[in-house]
Amino acid sequence: MEYRADRYDVAVVGAGHAGVEAALAAARLGAKTILFTITLDGIANMPCNPSIGGTAKGHLVCELDALGGEMGKAADATFLQSRMLNRGKGPAVHSLRVQSDRERYHVYMKRAVESQPGLDIKQAEIVEVRAKEGRIREVVTALGAVYEVGACILATGTYLKGKIFVGDVAYESGPDGTHAANRLSESLRALGLELRRFKTGTPARVHEDSIDYTQLEEQGGDEPITPFSFETTGELINQKVCHIAYTNERTHQVIRDNIHRSPLYGGKIEGIGPRYCPSIEDKVMRFADKPRHQLFIEPMGGETKEMYLQGMSSSLPEDVQIAMYRTIRGLENVKIMRNAYAIEYDCCNPLDLLPSLEFIRVRGLYGAGQFNGTSGYEEAAAQGLIAGINAARSIRGREPVILDRASSYIGTLIDDLCTKGCMDPYRMMTSRSEYRLLLRQDNADARLTPLGHEIGLISDERYERFLQKERQIAEEIRRLEKTSVPPSDSLNALLVSHETAPLKTGGKLADLIRRPQIGYGDLAPFDPERPELPRAVRERVEVEIKYEGYIKKQQAQVEQMRRLERKPLPQDIDYRTIAGLRLEAQEKLNRVRPLNLGQASRISGVNPADISVLLIWLGQQNRKGGAQDD
Repeated sequence: MEYRADRYDVAVVGAGHAGVEAALAAARLGAKTILFTITLDGIANMPCNPSIGGTAKGHLVCELDALGGEMGKAADATFLQSRMLNRGKGPAVHSLRVQSDRERYHVYMKRAVESQPGLDIKQAEIVEVRAKEGRIREVVTALGAVYEVGACILATGTYLKGKIFVGDVAYESGPDGTHAANRLSESLRALGLELRRFKTGTPARVHEDSIDYTQLEEQGGDEPITPFSFETTGELINQKVCHIAYTNERTHQVIRDNIHRSPLYGGKIEGIGPRYCPSIEDKVMRFADKPRHQLFIEPMGGETKEMYLQGMSSSLPEDVQIAMYRTIRGLENVKIMRNAYAIEYDCCNPLDLLPSLEFIRVRGLYGAGQFNGTSGYEEAAAQGLIAGINAARSIRGREPVILDRASSYIGTLIDDLCTKGCMDPYRMMTSRSEYRLLLRQDNADARLTPLGHEIGLISDERYERFLQKERQIAEEIRRLEKTSVPPSDSLNALLVSHETAPLKTGGKLADLIRRPQIGYGDLAPFDPERPELPRAVRERVEVEIKYEGYIKKQQAQVEQMRRLERKPLPQDIDYRTIAGLRLEAQEKLNRVRPLNLGQASRISGVNPADISVLLIWLGQQNRKGGAQDD
């Protein structure tokens, strides 16, 4: 029996990393919001590695924070170890990663949603989403409660028809032994959504006391620590070390001898797995020439002895897992606390989404996170924030917020999904952005905090602190461009020691910083007027000066892209009626429904000749419109 429960502006289905950010954003923007979760104990759960950030993923977290999201603050408050990856490379690919305390992260986020005014949390399974006249109207729980809603965000993670695989054993389940959401898929198909099966996996968790750490490489954290959130102040301290181990030929032989028992190779798993995070059996079979593979032994929390074996995800049978792990030096007596497993789940085709993350054919219905075909907590949270913002804005009749590729990795992520689609779980990487020198972690606030303030997620106080930081950066760059230093024995000794030419005449401090071998800090002894500035300001100053020429080149490329973005395409076009478009282009354009010529140019199967046809067609339409207006 059904009954009428309540009415909300926005309903969020799923309380993982996407759902939490979506619900917080919508509520903070004034929408009456309800967050549904199968279990309250699963709010912001980390069923895979309890870590935040990593290559390109750290960029997403900093951008989330700059827009007013919560993940960066939660990561700073609950981390066990912090490291900046890729320090040996340029600043474009520097990526922050922290090992988080899984339980404390969950508690932090649970408290955040519980404490948010305008947001209700409900432990309930949503089994049906109802639309009328192409617009979302209601959501229904397994107990028959009907909620009237103005918008709905689907953030179902790996719960949607979730199925666990361990060797020959397969059973319906969500992650970590929770029950799956088995009934919602049918309702979504009835609305016309195309659902697909994707797969992901996770390694075993093992007991800390069963590991011989004397046989492992130690991996410490950074000092000093760079926070994720631009609001985090105070000293951050590493609490744990991680360790590195390696597989060997014995490990690989165990896998090869038992590969026929793998559900992945036996055909039992139909879902498509992540290309960039393969299982250990996949690594061994695909890269047979490699004598070993690296794995990282990382803590699950500060108050538990569970350890995570990053790099060793598997769906092999339990007995094979035990034998495989025990071939590794330092793990000879390891005891498994939670077995590795693979999980299959339903997700949508992101080509059905607008760049606002609203479904093209069902207005008011949004997708976020793994439901959209992505992998990773950070990708999920980024989409959740944008979906929450746009759902709340739609209730107020406001235009959606759409980030372009030059603004952010978040914009790149969403544009890739909605324009190109994905054939396997999408993972953000720095190589996916053509503007990565502009889209650095250190300048995420400069790029996005003004927008976050305009949207309403950044307070006036935080915005004023941001403006003060930008003034400090600009003033210091101007000072360095004007300040000259004379040649001296000590300065030239420094330059020669850094393998760069000595000065013969005076030179500007900024010109010295532009030398690849010299950093801003190196010149402190020769710069008596140097002001005391925060580390984040000093780092931005150095990058802006050192890479000024490259940054200007990328800014010119951005302007070329944005010229096409400023040419909107009507949403009611039937591209089959435009003479000169190839058949494939007609089909792809009708499917994706690009918002502008720039997005159209990035659709797979639409070539430059097709864009030229569209340019001519748009010109004709504009001339017709002008004649009619006269």
